[in-house]
Amino acid sequence: MPTRKMTREFSRANRLRGFSLVEVLIALIIMSVGMLGIAGLYVHSMQAGRTSLFRHHAVTLAGDIADRIRANPLAGAAYEGAGSNINCTDGDCEAADMAAKDTYLWLEQADATLPDGDVEVLYDDAAVPSTYTVTVTWSEPNAEPNYVITFPVFEMEL
Repeated sequence: MPTRKMTREFSRANRLRGFSLVEVLIALIIMSVGMLGIAGLYVHSMQAGRTSLFRHHAVTLAGDIADRIRANPLAGAAYEGAGSNINCTDGDCEAADMAAKDTYLWLEQADATLPDGDVEVLYDDAAVPSTYTVTVTWSEPNAEPNYVITFPVFEMEL
């Protein structure tokens, strides 16, 4: 027959055992909320990395066409068009033909590297020296960012 002391110890042990189960459940809930926060932070960092990559591509594209324009300074407004795939090299084509080829290749790069990438060149010959404005736009969720660069080009005979 159990004594009063044994009964008291037995009921105390049961209470302690149940209390630790509640502690484990609370710890699991707290840990789950923390893991959800970490998952949200991970998704946000992936989106920011994607945006950063697209911005890098936009800056690279703008710098690329700026270098092409500086290498062919006599083409002027020929860079404003859509371009065409003219089969010529630096030595055997006119400045306007080279500009059309440069623009065509540049538009292909924009299509390949940016989602819904669009590029535009505006030529202003009223300024001295003449200036070009290059705009690169693309699509992102909830935004349509763009990158704009304006630079002068001295149109000297080569």
